[in-house]
Amino acid sequence: MQMKSFALGIALVVGVWFVALVPLAEAAPCLMVTLTGTQGGPSVFKGQAGAGTLVRYGDDSNDCGTTKLQFDTGRGTNMRLSQIDVSPVSLNAIFFTHMHGDHTEGFADIMMLRWYLKGPKIDIVCSSDAASALGFTNSCRKYVTHIGDAFLQSGEIAERRSEDKARLAGGPADLANVITFDPKDEPQAVWSSGDVKVSAIRSTHTAGHASYRVDTPAGSVVIGGDAANDKLAPPRASSTSEQVERLAQGVDIIVHSTIHPVLAPDQTSGFPPASFYRQSLATDLGAMAKRVGAKYLMLTHLAPSLGAVVHNRWKVPGGPLKEADYRKAVEAGGFTGTTIVGTDLATLRLPVK
Repeated sequence: MQMKSFALGIALVVGVWFVALVPLAEAAPCLMVTLTGTQGGPSVFKGQAGAGTLVRYGDDSNDCGTTKLQFDTGRGTNMRLSQIDVSPVSLNAIFFTHMHGDHTEGFADIMMLRWYLKGPKIDIVCSSDAASALGFTNSCRKYVTHIGDAFLQSGEIAERRSEDKARLAGGPADLANVITFDPKDEPQAVWSSGDVKVSAIRSTHTAGHASYRVDTPAGSVVIGGDAANDKLAPPRASSTSEQVERLAQGVDIIVHSTIHPVLAPDQTSGFPPASFYRQSLATDLGAMAKRVGAKYLMLTHLAPSLGAVVHNRWKVPGGPLKEADYRKAVEAGGFTGTTIVGTDLATLRLPVK
């Protein structure tokens, strides 16, 4: 329910004082999307944080800060959040696209500090246990449940509780309210709070991979994660996910990991074809963004990173890439909206000031 503010109005009419409530101008709703980490893959380069996106919604009176949602928590997420004055205690929910370490390594840091500061429980939203065709199971639920085990075994939880018994005995895992869902080929609602609605869809990268959409009165954003096409090798019409495209119809902003054609198998990097084909090409993302009518495309999890001579352990043919190289690839797909080539803490606000 939208709340209205009123001021007290007093007037003297024909010798009689009248008191009335006069509506004040309401603060305009706003949405902010911040890339908390843009490193592509497990490696590290020039201090970049691991993959993650912070979505904030509110209004002008609170700098879009009523609701704070973190999507993926790569290494260094807490450090990046601290640079924009967002405490882990203030997060309303955390969402995982998949269980790769470059998207999850910062989770323990966030939860441990939230526990230390005696923050409230938090919703952790992710897909249900997913069996891989390779014979193992990806389990977000188990990952979250055991996130504090190392701190319990080391004795730190016990020591910190000796200082303050109000801290939960089970450590950071006791703060997690795990919400799982079975990803489907059509969007489904997975979380909501007030005017903020989050939906998810199945997408291909690893077993259980999911992509998300956040809808608010100020705008909408899709977080694709590392999604790629169900067909994991050419010939195929596109490297992008058909499910993500379905989720993104009419969206304002698309945040998506990307790989540049320079790492393709027909180039000289030696980058593994199987890894190349399970990412979305920048050119194909541009084409998808155009088809769904998106206004903004935020590229993240860049492969290769801007300025990198080597991506993970493969040499970048022709030397380091610049922002212009990624923009050119996107534009080749026909996208004429705004492209943001991701760097840590790059932020987009709707409406734009």
